[in-house]
Amino acid sequence: MLAAASALPLAACEAPPPALHGGWVGASPERGHRLRDADKAARWGEGPLRRAQLVVVGGGVAGLACARQLAQAGVDVALLELEDQAGGNARAHSLGGQACPLGAHYLPLPGSEAREVQRLLHELGLARQHLGRTVYEERHLCHAPQERLFYQGAWHEGLLPPHEEDPRRLAQYRAFAAAVDRAQRELGFAMPSHRAPWTAGHAALDAQSFAQWLNHQGLDEPGLRWYLDYCCRDDYGADSHEVSAWAGIHYFASRHGFHAPGDAPSEREAVLTWPAGNAWLTQRMAADLGERIHGARAVLRVREQREGIELLAWNEKAQAPERWLAQQLVLATPLFITRRLLEQAPEPLQQLQLPDQRPSQLSSQLSYAPWLVSNLRLKVPELLARPGMGQAWDSVVYGSSALGYVDARHQSLDPTPRPGLITHYWALPRRERGDLLQGRWESWAQRVIAELASTHADLPESVSEIALARWGHAMAIPVPGLRGSAALAALRSRAWGRLHFAHSDLAGYSVFEEAYTQGCEVASRLLHRARTQPRASS
Repeated sequence: MLAAASALPLAACEAPPPALHGGWVGASPERGHRLRDADKAARWGEGPLRRAQLVVVGGGVAGLACARQLAQAGVDVALLELEDQAGGNARAHSLGGQACPLGAHYLPLPGSEAREVQRLLHELGLARQHLGRTVYEERHLCHAPQERLFYQGAWHEGLLPPHEEDPRRLAQYRAFAAAVDRAQRELGFAMPSHRAPWTAGHAALDAQSFAQWLNHQGLDEPGLRWYLDYCCRDDYGADSHEVSAWAGIHYFASRHGFHAPGDAPSEREAVLTWPAGNAWLTQRMAADLGERIHGARAVLRVREQREGIELLAWNEKAQAPERWLAQQLVLATPLFITRRLLEQAPEPLQQLQLPDQRPSQLSSQLSYAPWLVSNLRLKVPELLARPGMGQAWDSVVYGSSALGYVDARHQSLDPTPRPGLITHYWALPRRERGDLLQGRWESWAQRVIAELASTHADLPESVSEIALARWGHAMAIPVPGLRGSAALAALRSRAWGRLHFAHSDLAGYSVFEEAYTQGCEVASRLLHRARTQPRASS
């Protein structure tokens, strides 16, 4: 199994073959770490002054959503982004002229609560109304076959471990499905999550880990527990022992539920995906903003003054400081970054415990999962087949600590034979963040290749190029107590003077629907404020 390869220490991984080309892609960690040296920032001086009615800091999904809606309403808005290109963890890369994702690679079809996302999909031509129902463009839906699992030496359709020779496994699948259905009926879940009322039942789930809840329910069958751990690592970057029971149930109850084999149609829920992953969406959102986006800007300090909000930024391309003055500021940055930017943070933000703080009695702990996303260009159109099901879009290995890989060309309509391209995902333990940020790309490349070689023995000789994207703080982990935090609710629900907060961290976890909705809600609040109190923001 791949678990053996994934357990190799980084130092034990040999260098990749000499013919392998590759390296890190995206901005270096040093760019983001500028914020840690406040004294150095002060020594840089103030720089030239630039003005905008409203500045958005952070060009991820939430920042793009907010800035785009404001720009469409005629607001003078500028968006400052650390990376050269906007998109956050929904950006893309290209290998050999083929697009591939650096982060998120799919979007489930939105439910009724995600109305802002539905509107975006209609605006982008991905959805349309037909005879009173929403119809999605077929070429953007994930092509079949969608998923497969490598289990006991063969590939099987779907990601649930097979149950045919294990009656206890099937019984526990059905018991968990009943528990999810009961939670949906009795408590209620939504996506985005704040569209469902928060009750004492939700709080009870949020107060314990998912693993504790599963143990209490007697759900301990290894196949089921592996699958649930995989789902948590896929959406939250951590397993059932770290995430809350609310988060574990929300994964299923807010969308498609959980269906035991034989109890419901086995077809997986439809998802939208592209060769570039969710960058297909963020690139189009960014295109609508044009020159309003100012990339390669490391914002270092935010100070509220009488005449407005002043920002000190470092222009990475010009290697020079610059100042910005805005009447209103939207911080669409992870909350641990937001906290460092502000000279005077609102009380709810101060209550949140940062990742590098010692444990205390503060209200909630912010924890972030490091990720490694690797794109591998092959010399051949596809790897040698193994027993069982043939190639699918998403391939996962039972027992692996990694999350498997997607075929970046699965959605391509180009029939021309071309070298294959796969995208490998790895949500790493937090203790490996330092190695990820400081290690050599060659060592990490070999670790990924060793992981994949356990099911594809021909892969080491078939790889010609590898591009690795490292995410030191890829996503917030919904640890027990975070989602129900009063501090998050306060930051999410209103403005704080001229300051506004918009990021998926405010939901306690990171998915497209949460981030996009946060950005749109802040933009709507700002526009309403401008209509009802036109002088308040001038």
